[in-house]
Amino acid sequence: MSVKILGICGSYRRASTHAVLQAALEEAALQEGVEIRLIELRGMDIHACVGCNRCIREKVNACLSFDSKDDMRKLFDAFLESDAYIIATPVYGMGITPILSAAFSRFRPNFLLSRENPDMNLYKVGGAIAVGGARNGGEESAVSCIHGFYHTKGITVVNGGLGAYSGGCVWSRDQGAEGAMADEIGIRHARALGRRVAKAAIVMKKGST
Repeated sequence: MSVKILGICGSYRRASTHAVLQAALEEAALQEGVEIRLIELRGMDIHACVGCNRCIREKVNACLSFDSKDDMRKLFDAFLESDAYIIATPVYGMGITPILSAAFSRFRPNFLLSRENPDMNLYKVGGAIAVGGARNGGEESAVSCIHGFYHTKGITVVNGGLGAYSGGCVWSRDQGAEGAMADEIGIRHARALGRRVAKAAIVMKKGST
C-alpha cells in the first residue's frame, strides 16, 4: 500500500518556503510506503475564480471559464489523486500569497463531487507551513488560511505536535533559504509536521480499505 503526499509551494520564488517544504517532505518520505510529489505555483498561470458558477450550473467538475487557458488543471488533478497534503506559503500581508489564494478559489467545482460523496476526503489529511520574515509576522494567520481551505474540503488537519499547535511556522529573517534553515525551532517543527502528516495518512489509508 502506497500513500501519496502532495506538497504545494505557494511562493513566487524558490527560496525559504521551498527549502522548508522540502525538509518537511523529506521527513514524510522516511515513512515506509510514502511517495512524495512537489508542485510549485511559481511560474504558473492561475486565474482566480470569478464566481460565475458555470461549473455548478452545468454540473462539470472543471472550470469552464479558465481551465483551457491557464495551469490550474494540473494542480486540481494532482490534488484529487493524492492522499495527503503539505501546503506551504510565505507570509504576504499577514496571510497567504495571492496565487495560492487564487488556486484555493478554483476548487469550486469540487463542490459537485462533495455533494455526491460528502465523505470523499474523510480519509485524507493535510498540514500547513508558513514562512515569515519576522518571528511574529503573520505565520499563524497564514497557516489558519490553509487550515480553512482544508476544512472546506473535509480534510483532517494535522499539526506539528508539541509546540507547533497550528503547524510549521518558520522565521527566515528575510534571508532566503539560508535564513529559514537557520531557524532550528521552526525547521524542527516543519519536519515534525511532515512526519505526522505521513503517519496520519498511512493510518487513514488503512482505515479506508
